[in-house]
Amino acid sequence: MPSAFPPGDPAPADGALPPTALSGMAQRTFSLYVHVPFCRVRCGYCDFNTYTLPELGQEELGVVEGSRGGLTADFIRSAHAELDLAARVLAPGEPPAVSTVFFGGGTPTMLPASVLGELLGGIRDRWGLAPDAEVTTEANPDTITPDVADVLAAQGFTRVSVGMQSAVPQVLRTLDRTHDPANVATSVAAIRAAGMQVSLDLIYGTPGESLADWRASLELATSLAPDHVSAYALVVEQGTKLAAQVRRGEVPEPEDDDEADKYELADEVLSAAGYQWYEISNWARPGEGAECRHNLAYWRGGDWWGVGPGAHSHVGGVRWWNVKHPRAYADRLGSGVSPAHAREKLAAEQRYDELVLLGVRLAEGLPVEVLREEGRRAVAGLIADGLVEGAAAVRGRVVLTQRGRLLADTVVHRLLAA
Repeated sequence: MPSAFPPGDPAPADGALPPTALSGMAQRTFSLYVHVPFCRVRCGYCDFNTYTLPELGQEELGVVEGSRGGLTADFIRSAHAELDLAARVLAPGEPPAVSTVFFGGGTPTMLPASVLGELLGGIRDRWGLAPDAEVTTEANPDTITPDVADVLAAQGFTRVSVGMQSAVPQVLRTLDRTHDPANVATSVAAIRAAGMQVSLDLIYGTPGESLADWRASLELATSLAPDHVSAYALVVEQGTKLAAQVRRGEVPEPEDDDEADKYELADEVLSAAGYQWYEISNWARPGEGAECRHNLAYWRGGDWWGVGPGAHSHVGGVRWWNVKHPRAYADRLGSGVSPAHAREKLAAEQRYDELVLLGVRLAEGLPVEVLREEGRRAVAGLIADGLVEGAAAVRGRVVLTQRGRLLADTVVHRLLAA
């Protein structure tokens, strides 16, 4: 099941933001996230805001060339309506051209590539895209064909993030992933032939996954020479099928030591293949602009508007999140009401905590000068404990060692003197 809402304050029906949030927006980066909440199958580990068609009372997608109906079509109309709302709300801030767009989910490529292009066109029409804009869609390997890749590229997409997860069939079965592992290679080839960058997303720590299994996944991934690789430790989220299986003793819970071993193996194999880490869970080919600039905008505290059911947004220190169900989302926008469920204005203490929490995750590091006195005093001890690079600290940056990446929460705790 999708995770619960965070606490927050009521959001205004017209979606209006305080003038303080819009102030200076023209000088900040601006991104768009589009949440497509549809999946063919709900993976057992997933607590994202996604829905299978039977859960929505549909047997078919309802969005094909020349014929659109059902909740999926309502979603498309509603997403365009939310883009109109965003344009009205943000107009006083004079936002710059959009620097990054990310279609996530769910499985965005369940929708026809032409429909994704229409949504991208709606963004382009309202704000324009920066000349070097990065435009990404997530994709299940089974949904990418040469024709789909060609249409995406023609519509302006520059990057596809493929959900590979693992190369080992038994691991994919445990995760309830239904794609054919062979389609990872064919989808990568199609994306490359269309002239787009490709990222592969991996998960480690699945119950029953051996170190050899994980090495096999890494080696297959690097053999395909993607521009970018993400590798995330499996988290057992409450309310998911996997959490119930762990609770009943049907599968073992992931172990911290096992996941640490697999992280170190990922760093070893990816580094040997020419990739460099730029964020704790992300590696890219250096000097080729392969880092995910959209995610970097999140980690650096940029502005973004999230379109779609359950999507989160942040502008100028105000954060809000939409209602989750596609029907509620469509009904609100159909009535001329903002889909925002609640919001919060970040206090100075929250903004500082998030600056530290997110900044230390990046290989570029966190400037020592932004730390409060207690944080600056903690740096020497973190160097002594092998968690922070001494040479980088001399240059005025807090940069994690590999051991520090494994213990990033500890580093943050000590920098915040919490």
